[in-house]
Amino acid sequence: MNQPTDTPMPTATVEMEVPFHDVDMMEVAWHGHYVRYLEIARCKLLDMLDYNYPQMRDSGYAWPVIDLRLRYAGPARFGQRIAVTARLREWENRLKLDYVIRDVESGKRLTRGYSVQVAVGLEDGEMLLASPSALSERLAAWQAEQALTHTSDSPASPSETQGTP
Repeated sequence: MNQPTDTPMPTATVEMEVPFHDVDMMEVAWHGHYVRYLEIARCKLLDMLDYNYPQMRDSGYAWPVIDLRLRYAGPARFGQRIAVTARLREWENRLKLDYVIRDVESGKRLTRGYSVQVAVGLEDGEMLLASPSALSERLAAWQAEQALTHTSDSPASPSETQGTP
């Protein structure tokens, strides 16, 4: 289920340079390495929520990836600076994150995709049909913090800046 557009959703971007050990003889990043790039951005996003893999484990859940899709629009090449962005799209019944990889210099999109993860109890191995409160509480706290930050950053309304008659 998609979230309302006025509800802030976590987004994280990491920049990196495509290393030599990720490319083939044509100096193009091997397609499988893109998944690792997405994982780096996903972990940064999960850190924002204080619910990265160690916290998932400590809360009693594993979150295996059950679906992963990538669309390659252009190659990432050796030495190229890329920006990998992860955005949380769904969280109520599963974690669905959207990804975009762009060339830092031009802004050109190189890859887009998404991943889906589900909560599985570590004790019983059962998949949950709804995300556990360990995630929803952290996301709610993050959203509340964002609302406070954006409220304090926004200009005051005329009624707040003018005295009463």
